Amino acid sequence: MVLALLATGCSAGPVEIDAPALSAADRTACEGFVDDLPDTLAGLDAREITGDTAYGAAWGDPAIVLTCGVGVPEEFDQFSACTDVSGVGWFVPPEQEQDQDSDAVLTAVGYAPRVSLRVPAEQRGAPSADALATLAALVKRHLTLQDECV
Repeated sequence: MVLALLATGCSAGPVEIDAPALSAADRTACEGFVDDLPDTLAGLDAREITGDTAYGAAWGDPAIVLTCGVGVPEEFDQFSACTDVSGVGWFVPPEQEQDQDSDAVLTAVGYAPRVSLRVPAEQRGAPSADALATLAALVKRHLTLQDECV
């Protein structure tokens, strides 16, 4: 997929993707992962992106933003729990999980490289669940499971 980086009727400007420096292996895995992302996610059309375009994508307005090659969330530790969606464990910081009216950042912490999905409050619920279910197969296909997070 060429991720249709042309905005499809969105009124907002491009979404900035900012990925950290990656090893050659992580860079290759992220590029393959991003190339395989769908043009629509949870019924939302792809958005134009800028910055580290090989490492992320965005859909909808307000945008759901995926970034590949992220670090471990500050709130995550060995006792943290994850939400399993189609076999992929996603960590959500507890305060974001409890406050359904806030934006949330979900991270597939058990995979290398890690991916995160920033979900605006307006897209939580069914859209974010659909997005995670769609992304699960791609996470498992392109990224390496290092430690299951359940």
